[in-house]
Order: sequence, then structure tokens, then C-alpha cells
Amino acid sequence: MLWGGSNGGLELRRSADGATRLRGRFPYGVATLLQGGPDRRREVFEARAFGASVADGGDIHLLVGHDFDKPLASRAAGSLILTDDAEALTFEADLSPELRAVSYVADFLGTLAAGLVKGVSPGFRVPAGGDLVKRDGEGLMRVVRSADLVEISVVTKPAYPAAQIEARNWQPGGGSHTKLHPLNRWRL
Repeated sequence: MLWGGSNGGLELRRSADGATRLRGRFPYGVATLLQGGPDRRREVFEARAFGASVADGGDIHLLVGHDFDKPLASRAAGSLILTDDAEALTFEADLSPELRAVSYVADFLGTLAAGLVKGVSPGFRVPAGGDLVKRDGEGLMRVVRSADLVEISVVTKPAYPAAQIEARNWQPGGGSHTKLHPLNRWRL
């Protein structure tokens, strides 16, 4: 599974009954620098890249830091709403008052309130033909046209670590893709 990310922003609201609503977005059309220097590598998601995953209604989780042991909400539980439009993938999650009593949720809400958690990072898989790598005047650009959304996470720093960038295919024209083990992840 691959991860993308954005500082698109998180918004937190609390209701009178103690429920917490978390809202965030992953914007489309914003190129991200993954690697600088002479071998500059960038990536951009086209509008509605996650559209098919959002439309199919399958279960997708909102997680803390891509950790399935730290769920905040899910579509199956009715606590996560995803919206995909030309501008961004947007989510709204309702955290019940009972969930706020869970230690990792309290930790997450504390780090969010302190301004330490700012990013949104989707976990995704790119199907064959779902991306294109091309060379331009600024280096290589990977354009993700369609991707299967597996989860979306709130993260401290949404950036792909350089050590994991090498796991992907960077051949202009979208040559063969390396099959990744689930533990080999990208972060944006």
C-alpha cells in the first residue's frame, strides 16, 4: 500500500453532547516534491483520483498515523463520510464521547490541539495504468490518475521518506511496477 499526504488542513469541532467532528481534505492538482537535487521527483494526483473508491461505498477507515490498530472512524460504522470532487478528497468523521476515552484517541486529540498533527495522508494502491511518469524541465513527474483508497490518516508530517521512494517505478511512460510488500510504504 502506498501513502500520499497533504497539509490540506484539519478542522476540529466539539458539540454540546461531547461528540467531536473532525474534517480534513487532500487536495488534487497540487504537485509535491518527493526528492530534490539533480534527480528531482515530483508527484501530483489528478482530480477525482479516488472517485471510484469513494463511489463504491466500500469500508474505508480514518486512522491515526496509518495504524489500523488506531482507528478513529469508518464508513461501515457510519462515522466517516467521504466526498470526492474536482478540488479534493474531503472527509468528515464523528468521534463519539465514548471514543474520546480511549487512550490513543485522547493522545491524538491532545497532539492535534497542540498543533503537532496537521496533515492528511491517504493510504492507496495504484492499479495498472492508474499512473503515468513523465520527464519535464524540472525532472520526473508522476501523475496519479486513479488510485484505490484503502484508508486515510491524520499524521504529524505528511512527507514521503526518501528511503521508501526507491520502491516505486520511476520510468518515464509508466513502465512496469514493482509489487510492494504491505510493510514497504510511501508517505507524503
